[in-house]
Amino acid sequence: MAVSISALTSSFSSLSFTSQISQRPNGLIFPRSKSLSISIAPKPTTFTISASVASPPELETMDLKKLVKSRLPGGFAAQPIIGTGRRKCAIARVVLQEGNGKVIINYRDAKEYLQGNPLWLQYVTVPLVTLGYESSYDVFVKAHGGGLSGQAQAISLGIARALLKVSENHRVPLRKEGLLTRDSRVVERKKVGLKKARKAPQFSKR
Repeated sequence: MAVSISALTSSFSSLSFTSQISQRPNGLIFPRSKSLSISIAPKPTTFTISASVASPPELETMDLKKLVKSRLPGGFAAQPIIGTGRRKCAIARVVLQEGNGKVIINYRDAKEYLQGNPLWLQYVTVPLVTLGYESSYDVFVKAHGGGLSGQAQAISLGIARALLKVSENHRVPLRKEGLLTRDSRVVERKKVGLKKARKAPQFSKR
């Protein structure tokens, strides 16, 4: 069945398409809620500031210096209970006086002077602990030379020797713990042609 082209075009032209677009968008509409007003009364806050003024270390040193001079009239050499200890290059002069166990080294507290090192502090207190005098004597020390480790061991020997002047009966327990023995070990000198005392440069065969 043949259909002419003119008949098809006429039929399409007779058709009319209508598009209606609503101007109002189909959106969801929520009713306005009533505004709620909430008032919170702020609680009064109180701030307490406490400040403590730390005393500078110079003042503490001056106070300890006055304490030592008042406790040791005439200086270290004029005291009856005195002992000298040596270790490596360190020399310590120790004075014992009846007290409550305070240790002052070069006008500073022992814990501060020895930087809180537990081993070095143990060196200082071992002679007193051995005899049970850790809270019976105050220790005043003048130390110089070497390092802090050598000075701590020199102080130990000085305290042990000073305790012998308190009573000769202290010799046996101190000797038993090896506290009266002077440790004569020192650093070995460097040798010519070597890097240190015994370390040699690397050997090359060729």
